[in-house]
Amino acid sequence: MSTSVQLQMFDDIAAPGEFAAKDELRSARSGTFTDNMKLPIHRWFRYSAGFSAEWAEDLIRSHAQGRHIQVLDPFAGSGTTLLAAEAAGVSSVGYESHPFVSRIARAKLHWNAVTPEGLTDAIVDLVNRARADKGRSAPNASPLLNKCFTNDSLASLIRLRDCFLTSPPRDAPLRELVWLSLTAILRSCSHVGTAQWQYVLPNKKKASTVEPFQALMMKAADISQDITFAKNSGFSTSAEVLDQDARLPSSLPPNSIDLIVTSPPYPNNYDYADATRLEMTFWGEIESWGDLQGAVRRHIIRSCSQHSAAERLDLDDLLARPEVAPIRNGLAAVCRELEVVRLTKGGRKTYHTMIAAYFLDLANVFNCLRAVCKKGSRLCFVIGDSAPYGVHAPADQWLGQLAQAAGFKSFSFEKLRDRNIKWKNRKHRVPLQEGRLWIEG
Repeated sequence: MSTSVQLQMFDDIAAPGEFAAKDELRSARSGTFTDNMKLPIHRWFRYSAGFSAEWAEDLIRSHAQGRHIQVLDPFAGSGTTLLAAEAAGVSSVGYESHPFVSRIARAKLHWNAVTPEGLTDAIVDLVNRARADKGRSAPNASPLLNKCFTNDSLASLIRLRDCFLTSPPRDAPLRELVWLSLTAILRSCSHVGTAQWQYVLPNKKKASTVEPFQALMMKAADISQDITFAKNSGFSTSAEVLDQDARLPSSLPPNSIDLIVTSPPYPNNYDYADATRLEMTFWGEIESWGDLQGAVRRHIIRSCSQHSAAERLDLDDLLARPEVAPIRNGLAAVCRELEVVRLTKGGRKTYHTMIAAYFLDLANVFNCLRAVCKKGSRLCFVIGDSAPYGVHAPADQWLGQLAQAAGFKSFSFEKLRDRNIKWKNRKHRVPLQEGRLWIEG
């Protein structure tokens, strides 16, 4: 039985004429993470970047056809592809250079090393110790935490955190799952809103919250239930997360990868570092927004203007790099236009260097992937284009051309859905698209 069992229920009751509509809907939703929140293990932490685990599992099964293959996700995120590969009984490895998100993915993969009873006992023990530690308060909590939680909720969370740090479980997998459980309840315990892409919104209020001790017990119940499900469903246990920057050569053996399933950051100014700022602040890994550059951004693809501005990038230097030679003319035209347009905008965001740096980074990714992919391998990149300040950057064509320049044989693009077509309150009216870039090795 696969992780998609809950979503397959419709298959059992659908009339024949409904299958085409269902398949069309499933295909359109394959570029989104939303359905993953219904799936065992995937639902343990909501990380908005990603794609459908059900689709990834189907793709991996189809490619394997019972053979032993090795799957790679060079942008593993919170582990969607790796868990899908485990459900399909296929070996996999993932790169994730965001340190906090890498830990989340690795914790999820500990599902087979922990018993439901062991996790429940550890959580109950932590809650009991935190309840008894009533004298603890949070006078020195960061401004962000004070904005996001009531005094009572924050005091309870601080007691849970400090009791965990003072006396964590000795068993490493159990310790990581308790850490993940506490990390995963922060949003449900906060009274402030969360934007679609996980930025916290202190000026917006939610209708309801969950008391921290109750939230942690509920999360433990969910994780325990999912561990039982996975162990009874024949999942494999051969997935691994490497703290690896996909732009750099890896320790994987040459010619070892059969299939790549991934979704790199889009060049659309989404700040992946900011998406986990609340959680990283809670654990004391950062103190302020300014710490994100050193703690996270410097490790990841340059897909937001905050990143390119902090690095004070020079456009001429970026465009002169040999890695972008295959797309230099088009890239230069877009970046030069952005260089002019940005000066007419209030924010003057450094989109001109962001776009150049992004495609330089992806060129390096393809060069590194070519070294580890077998001849005849297949790559699927779920991607989206962008139009910062209304200047279109055709990601599907440029990424395909960079892949071919790295030594892959061919590419094709399969559009999944239109984006930015509801013009109300949009900053520009350039139609965008999301889809799958298929690359043949």
